[in-house]
Amino acid sequence: MSRGYLCLVLHAHLPFVRHPEEEYFLEENWFYEAITETYIPLIQVFENLVRDNVDFRITMSLTPTLVAMLSDPLLQDRYLRHINKLIELAEKEVNRTGNDVHFHGVALMYYRKFLEAKELFCNKYQKNIVTAFRNFQNMGYLEIITSSATHGFLPLLNVNKSDVRGHIHVGVESYAKAFGRMPKGIWLPECGFYPGLDEVLKEAGLRYFFVDSHGILNADPIPRYSVHAPLYCPSGVAAFGRDWESSKQVWSSKEGYPGDPDYREYYKDIGFELDFNYIKPYIHPQGIRINTGLKYWRITGDSSYKEAYVPDWARNKAAMHAGNFMFNRQKQIEHLSYYMDREPIIVAPYDAELFGHWWYEGPMWIEFLARKIFYDQDTVTMITPPEYLCQYSTNQLSMPSASSWGYKGYNEFWVEGSNDWIYRHLHKAGGRMQELLDLFSPYLRRAKSNLYRRALNQAARELLLAQSSDWAFIMKTGTMVAYAQRRAKMHINRFMRLYEDMINKTLDGKWLGEIELKDNIFSEIDCAKYYANDSKLLQKIKETIKPNA
Repeated sequence: MSRGYLCLVLHAHLPFVRHPEEEYFLEENWFYEAITETYIPLIQVFENLVRDNVDFRITMSLTPTLVAMLSDPLLQDRYLRHINKLIELAEKEVNRTGNDVHFHGVALMYYRKFLEAKELFCNKYQKNIVTAFRNFQNMGYLEIITSSATHGFLPLLNVNKSDVRGHIHVGVESYAKAFGRMPKGIWLPECGFYPGLDEVLKEAGLRYFFVDSHGILNADPIPRYSVHAPLYCPSGVAAFGRDWESSKQVWSSKEGYPGDPDYREYYKDIGFELDFNYIKPYIHPQGIRINTGLKYWRITGDSSYKEAYVPDWARNKAAMHAGNFMFNRQKQIEHLSYYMDREPIIVAPYDAELFGHWWYEGPMWIEFLARKIFYDQDTVTMITPPEYLCQYSTNQLSMPSASSWGYKGYNEFWVEGSNDWIYRHLHKAGGRMQELLDLFSPYLRRAKSNLYRRALNQAARELLLAQSSDWAFIMKTGTMVAYAQRRAKMHINRFMRLYEDMINKTLDGKWLGEIELKDNIFSEIDCAKYYANDSKLLQKIKETIKPNA
């Protein structure tokens, strides 16, 4: 009989990167790589488990920006072009490595993988893999949760209460439209929480959220069960805390599984290794070398010397690490059971893109783990937060502390010297968004207000896109900084032009149409109902839900 639970959480998110104005845009590759290396492999893992009647539970956020990109016809067609190029390259690699005993088998592996990815993407799910995740949720294996509209870091947007409400309610409605039901839970971007945010979540109909360990440990009053049982905020919304012990086994650069010498080396790709003329058709058209996804080496060690990747070794190691992770959770639960009057829950959240993209063997590790938990023991059971709350409806009343994950755990990663300049602009724009709503909401009731309605909604889109936490994150990490700065400035500038044009009654319909085409996220947004204090908002969102196909 089970003595405790494991809640495995995968946070799937990418910033909204869509550039119809250019045929090939470098940063769109983030999206294409994630489809091939993370989202499709996870779907294949879930399909394998369902096929073999393995009863598993995984909680997974699919953020509104990610769902929007996965559902976008332009990006779907561009991904098809991308995977066709990879198939062509892999076929050439099979021929090139034909006499190389070290690399030929790996080249064949990639060729098969890319063909399978195209088959799943095109034929099985008609280019929209959101359908796959929705199906697994409908079968009861997957609990899909939402996030804020564009992954805005809410503690730093709270200067304008309407900004936080807008992010939450747009996130809830976009989920409802994609999955045909209301979300039960939410992934707070970067686990960013502040006391009072739970009231906004309650208003939006959300039942639970996640915080980092110290958000629970420093709650008021002190939690009786640490992070191994949820807390109820005064609003009645439940907070689940990350278990640090299970997290570090995967995340830690020193102790984590992904650094094992037998696993594939991420930082050595043929896009940078092979002759330029040979690889040129498969990198950026301007000749910029990029990752292709074909990597032939294993981690080996800390030096620059790398040995050939051996897939069988890596697969065996993934099985061993899954067994080790399960064993440690068993012992952890056995220990906790002595001190708790309920079955403990171990919450283990990770960025989904770790699995497959950064840690190539990550998806197979998840599959091994689910199988081992189902077949090999009876101490720990996989569970979702709603299932746990159903089993234990009475929980301690306590307010989690202000917190985030990341460096030092209290927002510093998202507001420091490299990125702090953006917030005064975001806060000013947020105030002006509310000003536009106050001025034009009555006017929108008039018959000839379509242009101003469109402008108001587009202003909301531009503000939401500017407020994405991804731009501050990229500036802090120092990768693709120029792009992040350009995106933040571009959306602020577009918002400010819309503001000025609406105030001065000088709207340019042609220009508005152009940016509606470029920044087309949340195409059905009605910003007046998100930002205004509307007590009937939840009912309005529910009315948008369409039955699942």
